Amino acid sequence: MAKATSKTPIVAINLAMRAGSIADPADAPGATWLLSRVIDRGTATRWAAEVAEELDSRGITLTINVSRHLFSLVCTCLAEDFAAVLALLGDVLMTPSLPEAEIATRKGEVITAIRQDEDNPAVRATESLMALLYPNGHPYGRRTKGSVESIETLTRERLSRLHAERFAPGGLSAVIVGDVDASRARDEVIRVFGDWRKSSSSPLVLPPVTPATSRRRVVISMMNKAQADIAYGFTTITRRDPAYYAFWLLNVAFGQYALGGRLGDSIRERQGMAYYVSSALDANLAEGPLTIRAGVSPVNVDRALASIDEEVARLAADGLTAKELDESRRFLIGSMPRALETNAGIANFLQNEEFFGLGLDYDVRLPALLDAVTLDDVNAAARRALDAGRATVVIAGPYDERA
Repeated sequence: MAKATSKTPIVAINLAMRAGSIADPADAPGATWLLSRVIDRGTATRWAAEVAEELDSRGITLTINVSRHLFSLVCTCLAEDFAAVLALLGDVLMTPSLPEAEIATRKGEVITAIRQDEDNPAVRATESLMALLYPNGHPYGRRTKGSVESIETLTRERLSRLHAERFAPGGLSAVIVGDVDASRARDEVIRVFGDWRKSSSSPLVLPPVTPATSRRRVVISMMNKAQADIAYGFTTITRRDPAYYAFWLLNVAFGQYALGGRLGDSIRERQGMAYYVSSALDANLAEGPLTIRAGVSPVNVDRALASIDEEVARLAADGLTAKELDESRRFLIGSMPRALETNAGIANFLQNEEFFGLGLDYDVRLPALLDAVTLDDVNAAARRALDAGRATVVIAGPYDERA
């Protein structure tokens, strides 16, 4: 997919492979994450130092991301360097050499990052919440980086097998945006990837998601910390659910942008109980979570939880006001041009369109999709998703519920 823009002589390249963390073997969580740390450390035709030099000499920072479903290589380069950089990224993506020494180094870095996460109340609360919402080995409930134990056992052979099984041309989506003719961009993509002959593995099937039927609460004691972090949530809907736009607008008004939503206004501004509080909706291929996160003083944990329960119950019972719906709609429509200000932003938007099958005119249709959502639609979404009696709650930090 290519889109030509000539405001500046630069090109954004976004290569996304359908091989995110859900591709981790059940007995090797974190394998995809470790692969992402070593995939650019040498190829069949380039040493690691050559890859780094070729990027550095052009002033390019290569970002490699792993989400639940996608493994992405993203960078921005000068238009004159586009063909050479695309060829380099193709080499990295298709034929990584995965040197043993580089794997050992990156394993050490990943293990350090995991240990830092294990000492972070916010991360512990969020990861534990996901494990509770998506139990029994569901990929959404697994830690993206894996565990110290799982990373230590990973071998070059295991990473090579993962790459061989999950990286194939049928799973690649290439988006090119910038000062390059669209037909030339397509020709270069074909030149780089056209001879990649490899059968794709069977699509990964996600297990069904079962919503909670009762309230669950877990406390992770970290008494040496100064702040307690709360993660509170529900499973909701898939991205393709027709109610998605109602849920999106609901979440914006509830707390997606912290101080601009109900949660921030009540818990942080009026009551002064939280260092931060916000909500997030992550509708995906499977039913994604709606989560509320807050950082509070240990003495305010119970009061903050009671206030979250109160806001959840009030939203489910009374819904949004017409003013809140209108403000949320205007905010989302008004923020779209800002998301498309840069070539990289446009490329990311187009990858999202491709992944969820939204159509290349999605940016044109989006305002009408949001305008079509009624107050009844949003309030039905609130009743469908929000019930404090079915909430899953995790508290991590210096909190003792027996006190």
